[in-house]
Amino acid sequence: MKPRDRLAGRVALISGGANGAGASSVRLFAQESAKVAIVDKDVPAGRKLEMELLAKGHEVAFIAADVSKPDQASRAVERTLERFGQIDILFNHAGIIIVKPFLEFSIEEWDELMENNAKSVFLMTRLVLPEMLKRGYGVIVNTSSSAVRSATHLESLYCASKAAMNQLARALAVEYRDRGIRCNNICPSFVRTQHGEHEIKQLRAYGVFASERDVNVMQGRICEPEEVANVALFLASDESSFINGAEIFVDNTFTAV
Repeated sequence: MKPRDRLAGRVALISGGANGAGASSVRLFAQESAKVAIVDKDVPAGRKLEMELLAKGHEVAFIAADVSKPDQASRAVERTLERFGQIDILFNHAGIIIVKPFLEFSIEEWDELMENNAKSVFLMTRLVLPEMLKRGYGVIVNTSSSAVRSATHLESLYCASKAAMNQLARALAVEYRDRGIRCNNICPSFVRTQHGEHEIKQLRAYGVFASERDVNVMQGRICEPEEVANVALFLASDESSFINGAEIFVDNTFTAV
């Protein structure tokens, strides 16, 4: 595919960018001429992706960080600014899932889900937003879940953490709309990634029908990571300049039926 330079002159920071749809987004953003900071706690995968893209002539940098931790989130942003000078696009893709009956969840697991899903978005957005506001331009994209509309069995805390993320994004879009900031959510259903496979494995451990065949009944087929990346690119680019505070469901009718 020939690059169209849709992100030429832009710097993107993608958390959770070493694997799955995050890695697909890193590749696609780089192909569209963005400079990309790959932020992830999976160091081997992050380094491998960095080397792959540098070999192709793209401007990327891997930064090892757990963005649910304030000090590491701050370091990731600082290193991105040191390397590239600015951050135009923040793609909050990092996140986790835990599947189990509500009454079996511990307080520690509540905190873990909230920190990795909702708090990480709060931390990263708070860090990049001031500079975006100074320049009067900024795009924030969050990976949420179809679970914010169609609650999934045994995923009560995951649903709650993603709902917090969604409403935060909507509120930020409203608050900063007139200062050049856009903030939107991508809400995928089951995706062919490590995250998706882990979710299915956990569900099946509790006897919930969640094979790929079962997923096909719910959404036609399993979503490929590149299909999430394509939506992230659209929301990150100026092609979506009038989309703000939106929730884009990438689920092939999963939430429509």
